[in-house]
Amino acid sequence: MTSSPAIAVDRLVKVYKDVTAVDAISFSLAAGSCTALLGGNGAGKTTTIASIMGLVEPTSGQVSVLGAEMPRHRHRVLHRMNFESPYVDIPMRLTVWQNLNVFGMLYGVADVPGRIMKLAEELDLTDLLERPTGKLSSGQKTRVSLAKSLINSPEVLLLDEPTASLDPDTADWIRSWLERYREARGATVLLASHNMGEVERLCDRVIMMKQGKIVDDDTPDRLIARYGRSTLEEVFLDIARGRGEAKQAAQ
Repeated sequence: MTSSPAIAVDRLVKVYKDVTAVDAISFSLAAGSCTALLGGNGAGKTTTIASIMGLVEPTSGQVSVLGAEMPRHRHRVLHRMNFESPYVDIPMRLTVWQNLNVFGMLYGVADVPGRIMKLAEELDLTDLLERPTGKLSSGQKTRVSLAKSLINSPEVLLLDEPTASLDPDTADWIRSWLERYREARGATVLLASHNMGEVERLCDRVIMMKQGKIVDDDTPDRLIARYGRSTLEEVFLDIARGRGEAKQAAQ
């Protein structure tokens, strides 16, 4: 890891009309780290990730990725980062190969065919390359989305439910693959997931959000111990249902 943060969020605020989606949050992620950004629906996770990607202009505050201010200087670093979500469709009429080829060219990958074949082998997509993406199962589409997010070997990888719709065996395999990729590439990973077992396995830090604010930030083990729970899922439920504040106040 390097001393400079890969991602730095400083007093980020985003207001949509009369709704404050993100309310003055600050955090920084060390290069090579894996951090979970957790919270219930409406907690502000999606807006935070969109701000990191440079897709949303902050109302106030600053976001930088790999030293570049977002979104003002996002062109400097977009080729070094990527995003995956099974809930964001890629063109359905194009084949898997065509989709990956388009994204490879957009990201300026030097050897796009070679990179596609390598990812296809590693993510078990070889037999699907000539099939229209719209004809794939949800689990297959998830693997294609993951391949798209890795086409440029990103240094910063933003993941939204990366194992959604995958069977337990394939999901476990993907998690192992992500662990190896992170270690080999030295990549910084920000993970949004509702699978707390996945978070405990992959992440060395958890940032909990609620109503646009950060309400806790620690390692999974320390959060579990502090809330007096057995699993991170129980901690998540305490915070989501307002039991966490009462427990900590009693301490």
